[in-house]
Amino acid sequence: MQTTVLLAAAPFTETDHAFTFAEVEIDDPRPDEVLVRVVATGLCHTDLTVPTMLPVEMFPTVMGHEGTGVVEAVGADVQGIAVGDHVVMSFRHCGACSPCSDGDVGYCEQHILLNYMGMRPDGSTTLRRGEETVFGSFFGQSSFARHVLAYADNCVVVPKDLDLTLLAPYGCGFQTGAGTVLNVLQPTPEQSIVVFGAGAVGLAAVAAARGAGVETVIAVDPVAARRALAEEYGAVGLDPTDDTVPVVDRVKELTGGGAAYSIDTTAIPAVVQQAQHALRTRGTLVALGLGAPEYPIDAIDLLSTGKIVRSSIEGDADPAQMVPELIRRRAEGAFAVDHLITTYPFERIADAIADMTAGKVVKAVLTW
Repeated sequence: MQTTVLLAAAPFTETDHAFTFAEVEIDDPRPDEVLVRVVATGLCHTDLTVPTMLPVEMFPTVMGHEGTGVVEAVGADVQGIAVGDHVVMSFRHCGACSPCSDGDVGYCEQHILLNYMGMRPDGSTTLRRGEETVFGSFFGQSSFARHVLAYADNCVVVPKDLDLTLLAPYGCGFQTGAGTVLNVLQPTPEQSIVVFGAGAVGLAAVAAARGAGVETVIAVDPVAARRALAEEYGAVGLDPTDDTVPVVDRVKELTGGGAAYSIDTTAIPAVVQQAQHALRTRGTLVALGLGAPEYPIDAIDLLSTGKIVRSSIEGDADPAQMVPELIRRRAEGAFAVDHLITTYPFERIADAIADMTAGKVVKAVLTW
């Protein structure tokens, strides 16, 4: 069948994110695949960063990995998903390797192949334009499209009375921020958390931490509107451009010597080091940002304090469990994130990118 997609025709630069509409052919679902009509897709910085890294041979390609939609066809081998179901789409995992067997599906041994290579594991692609190959299968979906082929392992069935537009970021951004708090750090109320970067991932972490009862949460961001959003949750907002008191000193003052946990969402090397320095002895830093190829770690500080520096893929979440859990917390008022979303029609993706990059909106969600 034919469907409409947003194509990235060539590698992006840091400032050039050129998407164009195109009509392409999408395969009928194979026995293990699910055809989904996309309702909404969150715009994530990963959708803009990955096309700067891909070789030219992997273009044209279709990005998008925070899709929600309605199932229109189901392959013969798919179980637990039916035509008409509403789904949140997330990342793929094989389900058979050692990490998957241990429940660590974000660290699947086939993670790169299943999520980033632009094709099925057998080397075939799901999309084409005439005789031209179109790469897709990004996170097992490529949901900058009206229709996608997804899989049982990356589709989470959700109640039909919920707004799919508001659930789109649960597939990656909100899941990553909240999962880092709830799955990785698991703070007690008296422990403190500082979040560097109050975008979608950072504010999801703030919302999850405050919803879980963490008393001292700090959000560091140069954008006043984002600090204000963090403060609405009961967090303390700090402006890193305010030279009156250095950020690290202010964090230590607020936390009685350093935060128990810090989260970096910026991928800015100097900020990552601030996140390390803001920790107390034996504190833990989780680096989530994608961008800079290297982060400088202060070895003297690290080796003299027993601090832990680690990363997390998708907040160590299993979407099949995490998405319903976040929906439950949302219903209880412990994960209030709806107001962080600004919707744009897909035709206005350039505006969505510009507004998100400028910090005018927290989370842009594209709709058909």
